[in-house]
Amino acid sequence: MIVAALLVPAVVGLALLIGRARVSGPVAAWLGAAAMTVSLVLYALVWEGRDVVSGEVDEPWIEPIGARLHLGVTAISWPFLLMTAGLGVLCCLWLVARDSAPALVGLVLVISASSLGVFSSLDLLVFFVFFELALVPMWFVIAWWGDVTHGAQTAATRFLLFTVSGSGLILVGIVVIGLDGGSLQVDEAMSGSLAAAVLVTIGFAVKTPVVPLHTWLPDAHSAAPTVGSVLLAGVFLKLGTYGLILFSPLLTRFADVAPYLAVAGAIGVVWAALACYAQDDLKRLIAYSSIGHMGFVVIAISTQSRVGLAAAVIGSVAHGVISALLFFTAGSLKDRFGTASMAAIGRGLYARTPWLAVTFVLAAVAGLGLPGLAAFWGEVLSLRAAYEIGDVLTRPVAWTALGLAVLGIALTTAYFVRAVRLLAQGEPVPHAGDRDLDRRELVVLGTLVVAALVLGLWPDPVLDLFDPLTRSFAR
Repeated sequence: MIVAALLVPAVVGLALLIGRARVSGPVAAWLGAAAMTVSLVLYALVWEGRDVVSGEVDEPWIEPIGARLHLGVTAISWPFLLMTAGLGVLCCLWLVARDSAPALVGLVLVISASSLGVFSSLDLLVFFVFFELALVPMWFVIAWWGDVTHGAQTAATRFLLFTVSGSGLILVGIVVIGLDGGSLQVDEAMSGSLAAAVLVTIGFAVKTPVVPLHTWLPDAHSAAPTVGSVLLAGVFLKLGTYGLILFSPLLTRFADVAPYLAVAGAIGVVWAALACYAQDDLKRLIAYSSIGHMGFVVIAISTQSRVGLAAAVIGSVAHGVISALLFFTAGSLKDRFGTASMAAIGRGLYARTPWLAVTFVLAAVAGLGLPGLAAFWGEVLSLRAAYEIGDVLTRPVAWTALGLAVLGIALTTAYFVRAVRLLAQGEPVPHAGDRDLDRRELVVLGTLVVAALVLGLWPDPVLDLFDPLTRSFAR
């Protein structure tokens, strides 16, 4: 079942790329939505319980080096898988009414399938193969369908160079782990090498991204089409955080790099918030806000505690939902007004496009971590993990990260309130593009609003999934 969940979107995506001249854009988008729905249903049905690996597949692959085609669904990977498949469905539905190129739909499916493979992998080499398979399709999405006025080609190339460099470090780290521990299986691999810990941590820090390795992200988001930004923020960044969650228990010297990672994450929360306050382009603002949100996740991972690892998982999934909601909303605004500049869009959206304004405000308050919405639990649990210190961080490091993160929360509130004031409130400035949400937008945005509310109001079932595995992952 798990193999079918990967193959269906991959095969349909490749078929659309090959036969792109024989199918219309809307038909391709409906086919893509159907394929991702099949994958979503299969991943939902494969679940057997939090204490076992569900749908496990373990077959020989490259026997001389001990690599196996080892796939499965764990209590930690399952939320990532459902989120990725769900966002894939919504991206395809977003493209239905846009007469989008079938090739773009095909690339969305290939990216989604590759990301699902990452979250399903229980062999480190298989993990890396799927990790790499997602990079080139995303380059095409940004370079070919991106905004030329924002330097799409340059942004795509910079994205590729940074992420491939990070991948190279991860690959070397995997080789060291394999040589050191004699196995590439997640449940058996172990390394006491400091080099492996440093290489893997920096490699995933590029992907997450962690300050100062974040400079590729704002340009990529500014140039990317809406579905590209949704996949980049909602799924791609999670490959980095999931990688840190998966690999850190395998690295006994991770404790040596965790303090640096925690401080970098905390600095990122503050730095990103200050950068957001200076932005006029809404997509760049959301891009920088993603760096801040990932900073909380990185702090949580650095503690290597049960609370921290649970915070990292729910924080990552919550950000996937909220960032998708923000970027889809920004895409709706850009479609109407031809720009993501808040000054050009103008004030008074409450009066001009009421439902679109309400959706944007909900997305903004979710992004600032308002209680009752998805981001709250990841942030508050990250703060708790830093306060409790754990067995890895020292008190000065943990509490420094805690203090910076609290400052970042205040600054995050400031820049999101500023964005709401600049767009939703104030005297209406009529524009020829003023029109409210259509049915397609209502379905996509409404689904994400419901998801943000469910995660915020009812987190216990999600948090309960993590407990057994986070207990075994924590030091």
